[in-house]
Amino acid sequence: MMTVRTTCPYCGVGCGVKATPMAHGAIIEGDPDHMANRGRLCVKGAALGETLDLDGRLLAPAIRDEQGLREAGWDEALAKVASTFAAIVAEHGPDAVALYVSGQLLTEDYYVANKFMKGFIGSANIDTNSRLCMSSSVAGHKRAFGEDLVPGCYEDFELADLIVLVGSNAAWCHPTLFQRIAKARELRPHLRIVAIDPRRTATCESADLHLPIKPGTDVWLFNGLLAYLAHSGAVDSAFIDAHTNGLEAALEAAGECASIEFVARHCGIDPRLLVEFYELFAASDKVVTAFSQGVNQSTSGTDKVNAIINCHLVTGRIGKPGMGPFSLTGQPNAMGGREVGGLANMLAAHLELDQPAHRELVRTFWDAPRIAARPGLKAVEMFRAIEEGGIKAVWIMATNPVASLPDADQVRRALARCELVVVSDMSAATDTAAHAHVLLPALGWGEKDGTVTNSERCISRQRAFLDAPGQARADWWALCQVARRMGFHGFDYRDAHAIFGEHARLSAWRNDETGVPRAFRIDGLAGLSRAGYDGLAPIQWPVGAAGEGSARLFTDGRYAHADGKARFVATVPRAPANPADRAYPIVLNTGRLRDQWHTMTRTGKSPRLANHAPEPCVDLHPHDALLAGVREGELARVSSRWGAMVARVSHGGGIARGSAFIPIHWTGQNASDARVGAVVNPAVDPVSGEPEFKHTPVRIEPFAVAWHGFILSRNEIGLAQVANWTRVRGAGFLRYELGGREPASPAWARALLGADPDADWIDYEDRAEGMLRCALLVDGRLQACLFVSRRPDLPARAWLGGLFAQDALSPKDRATLLAGRAPVQGLDPGPTVCACFGVGRDTIRSAIAQHGLKDAGAVTACLRAGGNCGSCLPEIRQLLAEPR
Repeated sequence: MMTVRTTCPYCGVGCGVKATPMAHGAIIEGDPDHMANRGRLCVKGAALGETLDLDGRLLAPAIRDEQGLREAGWDEALAKVASTFAAIVAEHGPDAVALYVSGQLLTEDYYVANKFMKGFIGSANIDTNSRLCMSSSVAGHKRAFGEDLVPGCYEDFELADLIVLVGSNAAWCHPTLFQRIAKARELRPHLRIVAIDPRRTATCESADLHLPIKPGTDVWLFNGLLAYLAHSGAVDSAFIDAHTNGLEAALEAAGECASIEFVARHCGIDPRLLVEFYELFAASDKVVTAFSQGVNQSTSGTDKVNAIINCHLVTGRIGKPGMGPFSLTGQPNAMGGREVGGLANMLAAHLELDQPAHRELVRTFWDAPRIAARPGLKAVEMFRAIEEGGIKAVWIMATNPVASLPDADQVRRALARCELVVVSDMSAATDTAAHAHVLLPALGWGEKDGTVTNSERCISRQRAFLDAPGQARADWWALCQVARRMGFHGFDYRDAHAIFGEHARLSAWRNDETGVPRAFRIDGLAGLSRAGYDGLAPIQWPVGAAGEGSARLFTDGRYAHADGKARFVATVPRAPANPADRAYPIVLNTGRLRDQWHTMTRTGKSPRLANHAPEPCVDLHPHDALLAGVREGELARVSSRWGAMVARVSHGGGIARGSAFIPIHWTGQNASDARVGAVVNPAVDPVSGEPEFKHTPVRIEPFAVAWHGFILSRNEIGLAQVANWTRVRGAGFLRYELGGREPASPAWARALLGADPDADWIDYEDRAEGMLRCALLVDGRLQACLFVSRRPDLPARAWLGGLFAQDALSPKDRATLLAGRAPVQGLDPGPTVCACFGVGRDTIRSAIAQHGLKDAGAVTACLRAGGNCGSCLPEIRQLLAEPR
């Protein structure tokens, strides 16, 4: 089979992938020639071949009517979308319809969606889930630089003397980039890493200095740094005079932060740590400050971004190798969406929606009948308008807002009231798809053809290596079909190549007439032939007429403001919206886990990715757990003013008192009650519109159950009567974690697992201890097993899961199954630590004890654990420290 070079669909690092299709799935390898990862892949990327089956795929259009959901042809589905959109626009105006799209789309899909809405429908009511993660960076860049521009490249991390990671658990969320950083430190031991994060994450474990600031206090911290740099003589006066404006106002806003004690008190950290960080920043010439969702997802996210940029401008540490502020994007094409105007307040090609000349330029280029005259509704506003009836039709593409938006129950109410909900997705069953009137089958990763742009402005080809299954079609094709049915011209593209060419031409069209020439331009790629597009190598924009890419911006000291100068922005510190109080005393932070992605429609298909964190948890400080009356391993109800969910209590060791952390990945499809989006505070940044995912006041309470349990089963189990459940996929079975209130008996278990009276059934019950263990076998082969106990410390799942690989259980296996422990010590590896090589916690502990292993390198040499993506190395180091 032919190997195809393509791009990973996960985080914004944009790793190159080599995919070789096989009869079942594909062989996935890192692309050694791709500039982003040089052959490395994280465990999620390495497991992509396990996620390509068609289980749960939406393979044909469907329409929901009075009789329910029924399969329909493309013509009928597209006609319904087009006619309903047209009728609503005719009666209520263009702002009565909306699109909500995603950083999972390719740039070509994004471009057509924005052209359709802003140029032909005539409304800017198109927003993207990138609003939830990157819009504060966009706004901060535009205020400082005049355009949404990321100055540096990944090489700068390898050249820096100091890397400051702010609100970024890069070890888990951008693993291949973090491994480049780790490798650079091996080669250059003087390289220092500072991690600024309220939690002690895996990234903090690898840092030289950790500043555990209180959530939401970043502006105080960086205003203090700005004042310190100004007062300590670390400023670059020549650079400031020649290339910037606004320093005096920025320093005035930072005035009270000149006191170390004042900043330390507001940030909740030791003044000595603060001084150490400030001195290190001042003394290091080459500094990269990388920031991600911990900065962006805040009601002051834009000010946080500008407070960071101010510190680089005052020292002139920008536009040169090894230095600069660096926004790490969360999704694979968050940057590409920004290039084509994916946000409701932007136009394509980095043109401004609020400037009449820019609007006319785009309208003329598109030969559009109209152009959106004002910004559209941002994500949170959009779904409020749907609930209130202002928006009567919405088309949702490649995202799941009923799970992912804040105040997610409000989104569910909104869609239930909407006249027309269209959902384009590759998954047939999502929380959002349940509300669709029209479902359109989209292509998935491996089937798509187009481009994406990563965090360092690198445009890469995403190439199809699998045939489109069923009737699945590209999102741009579905948009064009609806546009043509609505009578719009200019949507007769033959392929993604034609769309990309138009996008590239617009990027520099009449650039000299826009007042300030745009830095974003890729006109050097506009004339690519189909063969040239198919063979396009990764390239960083700007790409001028000569066809050469640009690693760094601002090398000449010119910025995109009219005077060519960058702007210091006065950032006044302010507390997060909706502070904690007596009723809701804990501050909730949300984010990603190491081995999962978004709502698990893809990573959830991989058994090895499920073993590191198989169910949602709420990570609490032991003191807060004690006050809340909950214990580690038990279930807790987490509630806010907006909603509630249930998770298992854990003490990860990295949470400060008064704080909690919950992962974002569980939905109504894989858990009974674990959508953290329902709990999250819907307050938004007043500039960017980005929601406050990092600071929600919550209350923690016991979620009382009579017993804890789990099921391993080859078939899906109906659990409507169980108080709480979550589900992940194992190797040949499904794994359910349970909490129940109804009595658990052998008869109940038989009914639950579907065992008829003549089934091959074994069980063991100890009523005094509240213990039940049972198993269903078919032809001697394990079909399902159920374990129940009053206590949450149940038998190990890994060893039991291995029994599903056996053709038949021996008498000894049957006996040890009911005993609940492996017949040989060491057979059970324990919870997965290294997902790349499937190495468990107990295996590592045993090797450390048996062989006297002293460091992570020795563990890797012995077990291979930590030898691939390296995201498990912090956990391995914790295990090494246990005996000491």
